[in-house]
Amino acid sequence: MLAALGFATIAVLLLLTMTKRASVLVALILLPVLAALIGGFAGDLGELILGGLSKVAPTGIMIAFAVLYFSLMVDAGLFDPLIRGLLRAARGDPLRITVATAVLTLCVALDGDGASTFLITVSALLPVYKRLGMNPLVLSGVVCLGAGVMNMVPWGGPTVRAMAALKLDSSEVFNPVLPAMGFGVVWVLVAAYLLGRRERNRLAALSPQGPAADVREGEGEGEGEGEGERDDRESAASTTLTATTEPESSRHATPATADGERQALRAPGDGPGTVRVPPLPRTWRTWLNIFNLLLTIALLVCLIQEVMPLPVLFVLGFAIAVLVNHPTWEQQQALLDKHAKSVVLVTTMIFAAGVLTGILTGTKMIDEMAEALVSVVPDSFGSHLPVVVAVTGMPLSLVFTPDAYYFGVLPVLAETAQGFGTDPAEVARAAILGQMTTGFPLSPLTASTFILVGMSGVSLGEHQRFIFRWAFATTLVMTAGALLTGAFPL
Repeated sequence: MLAALGFATIAVLLLLTMTKRASVLVALILLPVLAALIGGFAGDLGELILGGLSKVAPTGIMIAFAVLYFSLMVDAGLFDPLIRGLLRAARGDPLRITVATAVLTLCVALDGDGASTFLITVSALLPVYKRLGMNPLVLSGVVCLGAGVMNMVPWGGPTVRAMAALKLDSSEVFNPVLPAMGFGVVWVLVAAYLLGRRERNRLAALSPQGPAADVREGEGEGEGEGEGERDDRESAASTTLTATTEPESSRHATPATADGERQALRAPGDGPGTVRVPPLPRTWRTWLNIFNLLLTIALLVCLIQEVMPLPVLFVLGFAIAVLVNHPTWEQQQALLDKHAKSVVLVTTMIFAAGVLTGILTGTKMIDEMAEALVSVVPDSFGSHLPVVVAVTGMPLSLVFTPDAYYFGVLPVLAETAQGFGTDPAEVARAAILGQMTTGFPLSPLTASTFILVGMSGVSLGEHQRFIFRWAFATTLVMTAGALLTGAFPL
């Protein structure tokens, strides 16, 4: 009963969100509540929901301040040199930008943390995609592919869970699949190339001159003008993650005047009480950029070294950044007003996901689903379990939380495989080829997924429809690589 109720809840959730019959926020909250009521847990509903919210609270806090931090840095122009460099290197070519997205994601994701990977890559690259008119689904999709493969690293969540659940070490689980991971990295670059080529053709069909010509024209406008004016215009063109929802007039907060000087920044609103922020001298702005760069590098180093919990790092980082970049109350209020909508959109999704996972876990639906899944595996599959686990791992990321799969399903599968003479380590290797690795950036059961789609400005359903087959192909490619290199037998 509970297993069927759990599977039905996940199926209806995916159906409603992918067909846009209901918003993700509403579906994440009301569907599990309805399931709990049907299952007879009405009396425990408050405790179940509160338990789920408590678990995602640190993530929600971290994301709220991380969004504010990176939005501040984008506004301050920290990423402008990177954006201009990418545009120059890509020569306005969407294909090159897409491949560069994959390379950057593969590098940033080495820390094994999906949330920080999405925060950094999307913050840096979304203005580039918007400037070229590229589909943001390409950005979220390519980042999804790169982060998925790199989540296999030994310090990543899935591999750590697999080793802990079966009491194995990295030499038994990760080392044998390292060549397969290499296959996955190559596939991500190939997929990025194919997606980039398709995006280039789409934009070329929309504009006979193509996006490259548009970018060159924009760059040519600055010839013969002051460097300060050109910098100001490029900074104004660099949008934050809220640009898709802001009116056109609010996107250019720092237009250049006729004499080349910047007008005062304005907070939202145009009444007599509107806050005005005075412009900064050019020398002071240069020192601010240097400070912001050093602060961001220090923050990333502390993040990788786990000097403090992630929420604490971003809370402190944002407080320091806002104090230095916007020292007055009026400036700070203007910043918060500008980016409040983005913070609310992302954090509400994370807390809504906490309602879902809290109910599924607290009612033991997840446990019953795991047992039901194992019970339907035919005995004839016993000797082929590693391949079955590898192929099904990615789709099952949409159904099971990482803890439920690795601590509930995987031990039973490993025990079953051992009865057929298969090494449990082979089952663990197979699991990390898809379960919450290539599958985690699509799963509604992980909070980081909502960071990716929220910051990219796309819906979860659109993201899943766009990239699912590419992510599943990544698992198939790595499975083939594992078979070819002997990580587990056919």
